[in-house]
Amino acid sequence: MASRIPLKQLARTSTFPSTFFSPRIAVPAARSLATATTTTTTTPPPPTHKPNDGTAIVLLNMGGPSTVPEVHDFLSRLFADGDLIPLGPLQKYLGPLIARRRTPKIEAQYSVIGGGSPIRRWSTLQATEACKLLDTLHPSTAPHKPYVAFRYAAPLTEDTFLQMQADGIRRAVAFTQYPQYSCSTTGSSLNELWRLAKKYDPAGRIEWSVIDRWPTHRGLVDTVAKHIEESLSTYPAPERDGVVLLFSAHSLPMSVVNRGDPYPAEVAATVYAVMQRLGFKNPYRLVWQSQVGPRPWLGAQTSNTVEEYVKKGQTNLLLIPIAFTSDHIETLHELDLEIIAESKQPGIKRAESLNGDPMFIKALADIAHEHLRGGARASAQLGLRCPMCVSEKCREQKKFFAGGKGAE
Repeated sequence: MASRIPLKQLARTSTFPSTFFSPRIAVPAARSLATATTTTTTTPPPPTHKPNDGTAIVLLNMGGPSTVPEVHDFLSRLFADGDLIPLGPLQKYLGPLIARRRTPKIEAQYSVIGGGSPIRRWSTLQATEACKLLDTLHPSTAPHKPYVAFRYAAPLTEDTFLQMQADGIRRAVAFTQYPQYSCSTTGSSLNELWRLAKKYDPAGRIEWSVIDRWPTHRGLVDTVAKHIEESLSTYPAPERDGVVLLFSAHSLPMSVVNRGDPYPAEVAATVYAVMQRLGFKNPYRLVWQSQVGPRPWLGAQTSNTVEEYVKKGQTNLLLIPIAFTSDHIETLHELDLEIIAESKQPGIKRAESLNGDPMFIKALADIAHEHLRGGARASAQLGLRCPMCVSEKCREQKKFFAGGKGAE
């Protein structure tokens, strides 16, 4: 559908403080882990922490190109990742080919929404402000130092890992920004982090714990519900309770779903919790967007759902991004332009994304606070592999982060 959008159309705009715009983290030269004062080969003991050592809070996400020239590299990394888009044994050949073919179209889409993705700016704000709150909520692990680690765009996870080492970090929390766990998203980010730990920190000087999912956290649910209520208030009062709520999440290939990935169930749990908070006043559906390629993906598709409801005469529809923590191309272009603008129906709208809402930033701080206070390395779920999983990488990653518990 994107090819039918005139490039002169403008997406909704967001205003960011100038402090959001941070330069790309410089990659320091790799440093030897051996000390200069000893000639022995004894493995250094694991680090011991004092209350004032501080804690890195590392927000993990897919990321997005901040400028149009970054699009090709972003797509190349994305289509090279078999955890996210499984292309089979020919992935190393098909990935670059697909990236090259899609680059002009995706560059045009990013041009329309302002010349790049805002996800880095929002993530930087979220991390920085959540850490400020966390210093007060859990002073025993303060100061809390914010980092952002993207899987496919700057700041890349590798850049962030090396920056953390240069900053002397000894304790870190990997905090997924995918509220609902999938092996394709959080799993891929953790696989990359595990690979980098083996490469750059074989002695384990950085002690990691993981916030690997939070689909029904009260702060998340309350913020989404608030944004829905704000959007519903823009409809005429007699029509309000009849607006159909369409919760839209990024889809998954059915091959991943059938492997036993928990993502569909966890997204559904978020939707149910939000509707419970709203008192089930409106009819609703969970739909799926952003399918890529000819293979079967989880449906019903968001675009098809909107088209079919309009045909049936249901033209008051509110789209709600339920698996994204900020605006990016899937909201600003796919939902706003490809679906809502093309429908030409004034009753089809979108609830605002979480972005810089103080309620949501407080939720992030509360989630981190609960994690630090609980003392667990990860949730019990992280150690449990998908029933049909045969990936050795996944098994070893889970052993690393979950302490070997349930990873066999």
